[in-house]
Amino acid sequence: MPILSQIYVYPVKSLAGIQVQHWPVDNKGLLYDRKWMLVDKDGQFLSQRRLPKMALIKTHIDDEQLILSAPGQADLALPLQADDGEVLEVDVWHDHCLAKSCGRDPDVWLSRFLEIDCRLVYQTDQDIRKVDPKYATDSDQTSFSDGFPFLIVSENSLNALNQAMQLELDMVRFRPNLVVADCDSYAEDAWRRITINHIGFRLPKPCSRCSVPTIDPLTALSGKEPLTTLNRLRKWQNKVYFGQNALHDKPGNLSVGQPVSIEETGEPQPPVSAT
Repeated sequence: MPILSQIYVYPVKSLAGIQVQHWPVDNKGLLYDRKWMLVDKDGQFLSQRRLPKMALIKTHIDDEQLILSAPGQADLALPLQADDGEVLEVDVWHDHCLAKSCGRDPDVWLSRFLEIDCRLVYQTDQDIRKVDPKYATDSDQTSFSDGFPFLIVSENSLNALNQAMQLELDMVRFRPNLVVADCDSYAEDAWRRITINHIGFRLPKPCSRCSVPTIDPLTALSGKEPLTTLNRLRKWQNKVYFGQNALHDKPGNLSVGQPVSIEETGEPQPPVSAT
């Protein structure tokens, strides 16, 4: 049976994530996942697509604080729970959301390192961002993810892609939340419903990939892979796909090593052969 082999939380959208062994799941996904986000002076979200250097900012959660670390700068600590801050209107893709500012110190810290005027904002527990109703129910919600609370990838999918590229890219390039072992490569393409520790997950659509996986998280430098090989093997309707977006049915807790029960399968999405 497949098992949950890795869990990743990304507290700040597009900054480095945290690999954990156990983690709570709330109504919006993994607790604190994409709760914070950087925006420009117009309130538009910032990501590695525009600023690859964001990959060099590490995140850490300890003692009720979110800690940011970057080369050449002293660490920055923020409270995990905050109720104050200026209310701002921000944009994540086509969604207009409310957020609160984190204060001047984080803005100065991040603007200095990224060399762009930016602000750090957070989503309050009360603010609701619904998932696209084309793929979700009315109760599904997420924080500042690109669109879904979870991204699921299998270890053997990356193994197959690395073999095709004759490279050894790390899973962190693909920024999954949940990684599954002990299944065939691209098995997740056919999964429609799975269960992990009594939490049901629906997998409504594959994840189309942008330039972010081409960025080396250790250097912030970009290359051609994996997009060159994905274009050859995983292209469908002018996009390339790797991994599956997912929605969850209820809160709970996840731990590495828990079995993944495949409840329902369908035709592979995308409908391509990757071999």
